Amino acid sequence: MKKIGFIPLRKGSKGIVGKNKRKMVGRPLYTWVLGAALQSDLDLVYIYTDDQSIIDFIAKEYHYTDKVKAVLRSDASATDTASTESAMLEFATQIDYDFDVFCLLQATSPFTTAIDINACLTQVENGKDSALTVVNTHRFLWNANGTPINYDYNNRPRRQDFDGLLIENGAIYTCTKQVLQNNKNRLGQNIGIVKMPEDSLQEIDSESDWIVVENLLIERQKQLKKAEKITHLVLDVDGVFTDGTITYTKDGEHTKSFDMRDGMGLEILRQFGIEVMIMTSEQSELVAKRMEKLQIKQVFLGVKDKYTLLKTLSIQQNFSLNNVAYVGDDVNDMANICSVGWSFAPQNAMTEIKTNADVVLSKPSGAGAIREACYFIKNYNKRY
Repeated sequence: MKKIGFIPLRKGSKGIVGKNKRKMVGRPLYTWVLGAALQSDLDLVYIYTDDQSIIDFIAKEYHYTDKVKAVLRSDASATDTASTESAMLEFATQIDYDFDVFCLLQATSPFTTAIDINACLTQVENGKDSALTVVNTHRFLWNANGTPINYDYNNRPRRQDFDGLLIENGAIYTCTKQVLQNNKNRLGQNIGIVKMPEDSLQEIDSESDWIVVENLLIERQKQLKKAEKITHLVLDVDGVFTDGTITYTKDGEHTKSFDMRDGMGLEILRQFGIEVMIMTSEQSELVAKRMEKLQIKQVFLGVKDKYTLLKTLSIQQNFSLNNVAYVGDDVNDMANICSVGWSFAPQNAMTEIKTNADVVLSKPSGAGAIREACYFIKNYNKRY
């Protein structure tokens, strides 16, 4: 049974300009659901967009997996008035309905997880012809004419005694090929229901919505953290190994300064069996040479979506994010800072990183911050 994910993206956004590509907790908004899709039981995930920059980003960023493809959608299916179904049907025709199960994933639903996606797939695999995600709300609803919809106000129930209502949150819709072909719709006649947390009902249509959702997402990531033995240390480079400055000549990047004491700290950690990884958004020959000198084998350059890569590596190499210590200094490190077992920020990191890191180091980047983190990790692991 071939199961595909489908994430439609448009360039245009009236409420929040460039919403899909804007950084939510340090990552482009759409990469939250894309990352979840890549870690789910879907066989292939398609990004369907009229934005060439997104297509280029997908090709460059997710080169380590063959599970995601970006496809250019027509202008007609990307207008404000075009329905999502029109994009789904246009795409399905393009690939000649080469799937058994179709999973529509909304990019503006960053609370979607691989568990939610798999639950919808299971509904279809177990006999339903379609499935969707909902939220169980315990709010009291009214008609415009002043009459209650879902309760008797003369006998107001306690929350714990009130079943509430199920409301679509618009995150996931799954259906069989036959449903999409015959009904021209995302849903069939025998529909399965998958519940998601109430936070996932929050829309992102305004700047205030964005702030609310971002803070909820940060808190969700933090609540998943558990303090366990540290087996992996993951480090950014600029602003962590270095003071964040780069010397340029007319020929391009010229020099970066590294603290030798940091290198010794990493060597000591490796003696205790801790795997050291480098994850930086820069493509730098100087960084590659420095890490070769330090004998660090897992070096990932040019990484924009650091969280998805780290999650992928944790699955491939069988470790938990709770086993990871992470040192970062800027917003593109935010998702990892909020998600790993222990996160560290150099003394001169950006304020939003220091606010969310578990430990703010007393030393600045390029001047002993890594060595200080290594000292903390070595002593912390002694309890295990």
